[in-house]
Amino acid sequence: MDSVYKKESIILLLGDLVAFLVSLWIALLLRNLEIPSAKLFSLHLLPFSLLFAAWVVVFYIAGLYEKHTSILKSKLPNILANTQIVNSGIVIAFFYLIPFFGITPKTILFIYLIVSFALILSWRMYGYFILGRRRQNAALLIGSGEEMKELFEEVNNNPIYNIKFISAVDLNRADEQGFWDEIVSRVYSEGVSVIAIDLANKNVEPVLPHLYNLIFSKISFIDMNKIYEDIFDRVPISLLKYNWFLENISSEPRGMYDTLKRIMDILISIPLLIILAAFIPFIVIAIKLEDGGPLFIKQERIGQNNKNISIYKLRSMARNELDPTKKSDNVVTKAGAFLRKTRIDEFPQLWNVLKGDVSLIGPRPELPEAVKHYTEEVPYYNVRHLVRPGLSGWAQIYGEHPHHGVDVSKTKNKLSYDLYYIKNRSFLLDLKIALRTVKTLASIAGR
Repeated sequence: MDSVYKKESIILLLGDLVAFLVSLWIALLLRNLEIPSAKLFSLHLLPFSLLFAAWVVVFYIAGLYEKHTSILKSKLPNILANTQIVNSGIVIAFFYLIPFFGITPKTILFIYLIVSFALILSWRMYGYFILGRRRQNAALLIGSGEEMKELFEEVNNNPIYNIKFISAVDLNRADEQGFWDEIVSRVYSEGVSVIAIDLANKNVEPVLPHLYNLIFSKISFIDMNKIYEDIFDRVPISLLKYNWFLENISSEPRGMYDTLKRIMDILISIPLLIILAAFIPFIVIAIKLEDGGPLFIKQERIGQNNKNISIYKLRSMARNELDPTKKSDNVVTKAGAFLRKTRIDEFPQLWNVLKGDVSLIGPRPELPEAVKHYTEEVPYYNVRHLVRPGLSGWAQIYGEHPHHGVDVSKTKNKLSYDLYYIKNRSFLLDLKIALRTVKTLASIAGR
């Protein structure tokens, strides 16, 4: 399944690049009312190629190369319109603030922006489905629980997948007499070529002898948990058993990755702290004028290997409330509301990044009282403490999670993303999270 997403992203990227090139050619044609010569096209191609690269990055941040992008037709016009606004700013800055190439193609740029929007929108909404369409293989889903239903509906309702489930078989019925003979019969009669099965299920053992002979009939077997993880970018916690953690989770250092991650933490944190220092006088005035309280607060959090760490934040509430399990009349101040909205209250934690207590990217550290509660209520919760926590993470971008207070249901959802990150962590994944965090912060600032 993962190869399907890679193919989808590559096709979308190649299509975008072709649309960029064709848009430039059409813009030159409309501007000069004649077919552009090779020399004229080449003259504009170099500077525009740099813009193409920048635009691809903007598209990536906007999520236009994410999984399921090709099916979000209803959202595409709005997403592309927003990216085009950003791209227009990049164009203006590139050609007018840095006139390195000696061309300031005002009319061409105006035409190009319109033409490129139309071509990209047409390609994304119609062209991809012509080139990217593939034959769907008949598949059988064998498992149980809500995750099985969720997976069945997701795959069967979206055309981007190369399989289609003809049926979902509940493993809880595995002991019914004659049940599996009927299932095997359906596999042959309906041309099933793929079987997705929950190999971690406690009821799977009696099933395997019935399915064994199917491997001689060229039937492919796929772990249902792996498909779920590939599609939803999270780990299905209710399907997990101890063997999954033994196979997929390790606290062993990853030399090159850990070193590169630490270098990036330092190189990014220092300039951001300098920027924060420039705003501190204004923040001091706002906080002191409102209630005269302290500027910073210090909170205890649980870090890597369950060690207590002290993190620093700009005070945004009337008091420093440390226990999320207790309700109180503690309220957000007016200055604090602005600091929270802009995420400026989090900036002092960059000092924790420099100290090495946390990283820029990783599972978000929780308060000790919350950790104690979640450890008792959420299976495998402490596994998230095997790695260094971060200011932003996979769960913060994609998952539903409690911002304040204790919420077991949302925390289970959050943990499913945290485990995905711990299993798949890499520099490229960290870069993806960082870029999507930039998008989140930009959208908040623009509200």
